[in-house]
Amino acid sequence: MGHGMIRRPFGYGGVSLKRIHQRIFRLNDKIAEIEREEVLVVAELDFHRSINDDAQRDAAVGNYIDREEAGLTAADVRRFEKTLKDLGDKRDRLERKRDLLMSRVLD
Repeated sequence: MGHGMIRRPFGYGGVSLKRIHQRIFRLNDKIAEIEREEVLVVAELDFHRSINDDAQRDAAVGNYIDREEAGLTAADVRRFEKTLKDLGDKRDRLERKRDLLMSRVLD
């Protein structure tokens, strides 16, 4: 504790245990929502990777239209990979926040 601070029992001037529990539940809901979204993005990413594999093979033996299509499909794959990474980063941040709150409850 800092200099001059008086430790008060829960419910007296501090954040109540009930409020911490509510925040933890909200964080868990957000984490679960992100995990559901991640499942959908992984499925889309797999689909786009498959299309991209075909487009890259066609571009290797095809014409400029095939190469243009391959560039577009590769961009789709990169976009879904970035979306998946961003979701993972967001989930990680929320999990760290939740774990910090959990440690406050357990102290």
